[in-house]
Amino acid sequence: MTVSAARLTEVLAPVLAATGADLEDVAVAQAGRRSVVRVLVDRDGGIDLDGVAEASRLVSDTLDELDEREPGLLGPSYVLEVSSPGVDRPLTAPRHWRRNIGRLVTVTLVAGGTVTGRVTCADEAAEGAVTMDVDGSAQVLAYAAVVRGNVQVEFARKDAEPDPGDDA
Repeated sequence: MTVSAARLTEVLAPVLAATGADLEDVAVAQAGRRSVVRVLVDRDGGIDLDGVAEASRLVSDTLDELDEREPGLLGPSYVLEVSSPGVDRPLTAPRHWRRNIGRLVTVTLVAGGTVTGRVTCADEAAEGAVTMDVDGSAQVLAYAAVVRGNVQVEFARKDAEPDPGDDA
């Protein structure tokens, strides 16, 4: 028997929240006789390698305790993978939008089509909205009108301040 991702989310989210981290996703898959548990974590300001290592230890300890209380729940054995979501993950929750204020984002709309602009403001409430600068004008998009947003990787931002250590 293998535990569901929903059950693990219920167990892991509060444990990670106590450290200031957010549980972004949990996936459970079978790999032969083993279960593979993939956990994505993030926090305000981003999560570095030390933060991922801390989260990994915490998740591992929590899963070991769960396995002791309910033997076999995770299968005969499991592999744990803990990582950050990465820049290519879709923005779907209000906290994702807030964490990307200032970034260039392409938004897929429920009504069809896309909009690309820089996030300038993001409400915390799920029924709120994100405000974007689209070609110099503010555009407010209700979260309900958005399927997802994707951060665009910018290697050289046009309006970025020059690096003071750059002698170019």
